[in-house]
Amino acid sequence: MSQKISSLAGLPAPKSILVDVPKLLAAYADLKPDPDVPEQRVSFGTSGHRGSSLNCSFNEQHILAISQAICDLRKSKGIDGPLFIGADTHALSQPAFETALQVLAANAVHAMISTNGEFTPTPAISHAILVHNRGRSSGLADGIVITPSHNPPDNGGFKYNPANGGPASTEVTDWIQKRANELLEGNLKQVRHMPFMQARKAATTRQHDYLNSYVADLVNVIDLEAIRSAGIHMGVDPLGGAGVHYWASIAERYQLDLTVVSTEVDVQFAFMTVDWDGKIRMDPSSSYAMQRLIGLKDQYDIAFACDTDHDRHGIVTHSGGLMQPNHYLSVLIDDLFQHRPQWSTQAGVGKTVVSTALIDRVAKRLGRNLLEVPVGFKWFSQGLFDGSLGFGCEESAGASLLRHDGSVWTTDKDGLVPALLSAEILARRDKDPSELYAQLTRDLGTPFADRVEAAATPEQKSKLAKLSPDQLQLDQLAGEKIEQVLDHAPGNKAAIGGIKVIAANGWFAARPSGTEAIYKIYAESFNHEGHLKEILKEAQQIVDAAIA
Repeated sequence: MSQKISSLAGLPAPKSILVDVPKLLAAYADLKPDPDVPEQRVSFGTSGHRGSSLNCSFNEQHILAISQAICDLRKSKGIDGPLFIGADTHALSQPAFETALQVLAANAVHAMISTNGEFTPTPAISHAILVHNRGRSSGLADGIVITPSHNPPDNGGFKYNPANGGPASTEVTDWIQKRANELLEGNLKQVRHMPFMQARKAATTRQHDYLNSYVADLVNVIDLEAIRSAGIHMGVDPLGGAGVHYWASIAERYQLDLTVVSTEVDVQFAFMTVDWDGKIRMDPSSSYAMQRLIGLKDQYDIAFACDTDHDRHGIVTHSGGLMQPNHYLSVLIDDLFQHRPQWSTQAGVGKTVVSTALIDRVAKRLGRNLLEVPVGFKWFSQGLFDGSLGFGCEESAGASLLRHDGSVWTTDKDGLVPALLSAEILARRDKDPSELYAQLTRDLGTPFADRVEAAATPEQKSKLAKLSPDQLQLDQLAGEKIEQVLDHAPGNKAAIGGIKVIAANGWFAARPSGTEAIYKIYAESFNHEGHLKEILKEAQQIVDAAIA
C-alpha cells in the first residue's frame, strides 16, 4: 500500500528520463484520437482536460474540439466579452495555444493574448477576468488557461474559467466535455478554424499586459511595504514556470530584496531533481522536487517556489526547511484573519475534506465559519467572489484570499501571493512560518498526517466513489468511537466522491484518483505516529472490503 520511493528520487534528472520533445510535438500534430477509445476522448477532471500527445490523450484534435465547444458554450450563455487566454512553459502548451487561437479567431471571439508572447500564470488569467468584469452586467469576459499544472513534461492541460474567474463548475465542464466529444465523433466537421498566422493578425486578437496588470495590483493584497522596510532577504525558484519573469518585475517595482534563483526555461525541465516516483514533476510541495531551493535555504531569510502555472506554492524557511502545505496553510489562516482588519467579521475559511483538521481548530479559535467542501478549487470560487470566504485552500498547496479591503482578488489558486505572504508574516512578526507553526501546535495540538495510494480497477474506483455511510458497519476507528461518516461535504452538501470517517482525534478519507488507476487514502491523527499508522491500516482494510 505504501508509496515505493524511486532510487532516482531527489537526484538530478538523468538524460534517460527526459522527454523527446520533437517526438512529443510530432505526436500532437500527427496522432488522431479515436473517440471509441475511452482514454482518447475529451475528459474534464477537477482541473480541465489533461493528457499526453504520446498516448493520444492530448492532441491537436482534442484542442480543436474543446475550443469550438467553448465558443458554442459562450454563444449559448450570451457571453460576448473578451476571452483571456494564457499558457505555461510545458512543451505542449504553445501548440495548444496556437490551435485554440485558430478556433477563437474563426468564431470572432475577442481573444486577449499576452504581450510579446509572455508566459501567463493561472492567477493572472483569473485576475484579468475579474478586473474586466468588475461592475459589469454585460460584455462579460471569461478565460482559457493552458497548463497541466505541475504534471510531468510530456503532459498538456486545457482549462476553462467562466465569468466568475474561477475553475468552471461541473455543470459547465460536463457541457464542454459532451460537446467536444460530439465534435470529435463528427470528424471535426463543425469546427471553425483558420491558419494560425491569420488568426494572430485577426482584428479580434488583441494583446494584454498580464504581467504588469497583475504585478501593479499586488500592493492591494500583500503588505509589500512591511517586507521592504524589514529588509527581508528572499529567494524564489520559479521552477521554470509561467511566472519566471514576474518575480524580477515584483522585486523592481516594490524595491524588494528578492533573488530569483534561476530564470531558466527548458521544456524538458532537465534542471529538476526527480520526484518520489522517478518522474519529473514541478511540485513545490515535494522535498524530492525541491532539492535545489532546500539546498539554498541558509542563504535567505525565507525562500519559496511555485509550480509550472504558478497556482501552487512551496515555502522553505530558515528554521525548518520545506514546510508541509497543511502546516503553512494553517499558519497563513491564523495570521491573515488577525491582520486583515477590513475583512468582514462574517468572512469564513474554506478547506477541502482532505485538508488538515488543524484548520478546523484554527477557525474555531478565530471564531470564523468553516466551509468544508469536496476536492477541487471550483467550490471556493463563489465565496471568494462575493467575499463570504476570506480564504480558500486545498491540501495540495493551492490557495487564494481577498484583497486588503475584503473584495475579490482571484477566484482560482494563486501561488505567488501565498509565497510572498510568508515574507510579510516574517516581516511583521519576526518569526518565520515554521516557528509560528510550532507555536500553533503547542496551543492546538500536533497533527500527524500521511497520504498513501493503492492500485484500483475502474470498477473498484466507481464503487469507492459511490460508497455510502450505511455500507460501512463501523463503530470504532483505531480504538476511538466514530463520530461521523461522510459521503457529502459538510460545507455545501456536495458529494465528495468517496468517504470520510471521523473520530475525536483522527480521521481518514478515501477517494479514487480522477486521472490514474489508483485510489488515495488521506489520514491524520492528533495523538501520535503509531495512532496514525493504525488509522491507515484500518482505513485500507475498510476500503478494500468495501470495493472488493
